[in-house]
Amino acid sequence: MAESRGRLYLWMCLAAALASFLMGFMVGWFIKPLKETTTSVRYHQSIRWKLVSEMKAENIKSFLRSFTKLPHLAGTEQNFLLAKKIQTQWKKFGLDSAKLVHYDVLLSYPNETNANYISIVDEHETEIFKTSYLEPPPDGYENVTNIVPPYNAFSAQGMPEGDLVYVNYARTEDFFKLEREMGINCTGKIVIARYGKIFRGNKVKNAMLAGAIGIILYSDPADYFAPEVQPYPKGWNLPGTAAQRGNVLNLNGAGDPLTPGYPAKEYTFRLDVEEGVGIPRIPVHPIGYNDAEILLRYLGGIAPPDKSWKGALNVSYSIGPGFTGSDSFRKVRMHVYNINKITRIYNVVGTIRGSVEPDRYVILGGHRDSWVFGAIDPTSGVAVLQEIARSFGKLMSKGWRPRRTIIFASWDAEEFGLLGSTEWAEENVKILQERSIAYINSDSSIEGNYTLRVDCTPLLYQLVYKLTKEIPSPDDGFESKSLYESWLEKDPSPENKNLPRINKLGSGSDFEAYFQRLGIASGRARYTKNKKTDKYSSYPVYHTIYETFELVEKFYDPTFKKQLSVAQLRGALVYELVDSKIIPFNIQDYAEALKNYAASIYNLSKKHDQQLTDHGVSFDSLFSAVKNFSEAASDFHKRLIQVDLNNPIAVRMMNDQLMLLERAFIDPLGLPGKLFYRHIIFAPSSHNKYAGESFPGIYDAIFDIENKANSRLAWKEVKKHISIAAFTIQAAAGTLKEVL
Repeated sequence: MAESRGRLYLWMCLAAALASFLMGFMVGWFIKPLKETTTSVRYHQSIRWKLVSEMKAENIKSFLRSFTKLPHLAGTEQNFLLAKKIQTQWKKFGLDSAKLVHYDVLLSYPNETNANYISIVDEHETEIFKTSYLEPPPDGYENVTNIVPPYNAFSAQGMPEGDLVYVNYARTEDFFKLEREMGINCTGKIVIARYGKIFRGNKVKNAMLAGAIGIILYSDPADYFAPEVQPYPKGWNLPGTAAQRGNVLNLNGAGDPLTPGYPAKEYTFRLDVEEGVGIPRIPVHPIGYNDAEILLRYLGGIAPPDKSWKGALNVSYSIGPGFTGSDSFRKVRMHVYNINKITRIYNVVGTIRGSVEPDRYVILGGHRDSWVFGAIDPTSGVAVLQEIARSFGKLMSKGWRPRRTIIFASWDAEEFGLLGSTEWAEENVKILQERSIAYINSDSSIEGNYTLRVDCTPLLYQLVYKLTKEIPSPDDGFESKSLYESWLEKDPSPENKNLPRINKLGSGSDFEAYFQRLGIASGRARYTKNKKTDKYSSYPVYHTIYETFELVEKFYDPTFKKQLSVAQLRGALVYELVDSKIIPFNIQDYAEALKNYAASIYNLSKKHDQQLTDHGVSFDSLFSAVKNFSEAASDFHKRLIQVDLNNPIAVRMMNDQLMLLERAFIDPLGLPGKLFYRHIIFAPSSHNKYAGESFPGIYDAIFDIENKANSRLAWKEVKKHISIAAFTIQAAAGTLKEVL
């Protein structure tokens, strides 16, 4: 009996202890703090501080010098060796993995036996003038081999001959001016256009639509020569012998022209080259402004319509067609012999596996290939990416590991149409759609040295503001101030002078597939010029042989502090996105942006006020959807600040809603004629791939609508895209509601 009582007592004690434990657990569960402790916040900030403090300007300088000694054109042995070098360094830095990933894509090169050039021929078919084949190499690079001559990749082969017509920048509005106001028909003509304002591929497309049989591109000093600055090597201006290389595809996000929508692997079905997406049907060739001056000097015909058609050469900028006076019988002949061929390219993809959410990815990617030495584009970005990877590796060596997975990517063949990044996105599309939080681009870290430039989704605005306030400004005169302060003073937002300008994402770099096709929140940051005073396009020696290490060291960033600031910002963005418990997106900024974009597109349509009435076009559904989204965003924010940070299920649910919001703006059917541009809120402009357009479907439907042949059908198309935008925003609002 005593033994039974002893057992009973033991069981009662165990039951009491269990009850006490459960009670304590339940009490602790329900009354524990909702917020992270001050200690955990300080620890998180201290790791970020260690990351950015680890980055050194001298390391970026060393990487840049090493990577720019030789040309590294996509598809060449030298670019493959550079890929292996980067892979080896990533392994040395301590990344968990670093792999080469290959694709077989269509690339385009000059013919090694037949050089491209432009000539003037007389009535006897004698060539009395030829443009230069090559650019004279800069000092110190005379013995470097495998330098590709100036050419436009994917130009059609051919030797068209005809009268020359000057078409300004070859923009849509330039051809409208020629055809509608000046009565000049470009059919059967060779046109000459200056680089600048829009993507070169758009120029070629516009020339084809106008009936031209060939197009010559050149960099006018008005667009690529800063006042009171010497040409390279004495200054950073463009020499007259230099010509800008570049592809002239119109891919609209398709990736490899022969495998649109699918990765260019050995097993993939391919189109014939003649069927390739976006490949021009006419010859295209770039020349320097010394040669362009000779071609333009002899043009006759109509005078330029206004000063906006005049460059800075010592010519009249007459339009043509054809030459004037005794030269009127002379013609222009193009000689273009480029060869398109399937070539193997290599991405380098490295990872640091997350410790808590390894199935959530933040991607830091930038391209490695360049036209020649590429000291600015892209290698200033490659050097920055390398220093960020090294600094994350240093944190790893001290025991830190990110909450989520970081993917580092060195893309190949960006210059040929964003091919490496797009093919990898296509191969991994199912995983990326499910697991990717953000893509941060690491293309050129400088394109000027005046102030910071940021282009990103509205989800990242607040994070960018926060981080730039904690990074020292590298600018002269701002030594004791933050990057945010110098940025705000130099480039305030046109909409709100109390905030620095952040631009919409267009295209022209490797974020395209991730943002425009997959709906992954994306951003990019670099240093840029003073857009108020520096009216030249891009930086003058863009895509020429003169884009050397010495150009950067002597003129753009002698201390390498601008590039260091960009590295710190890009690296800090990645850190916050991978290691913050709650993904640091701000949905209310998206709501505010949608209000502004809706008002803007409505105001544009009001230029056709009578037609809106006549055709029963209303924007009420769009404004209603934006209002509903704003309310949903506000409600979501209230719930977000109350979420129990110690409840992993609650945190994961809120994070999934944040992560997937950008995806909610994706239309699987794509924009009209642009299957792979699927973002309903943002897309590259149809008239300039580089620029971002809001509500692109509506904008394109309204563009030049007064000249559409069938007004009823044209306004019906506007109604359709208002409906699509309204539905998409309303659906996105639904994703923010509390999970049932």
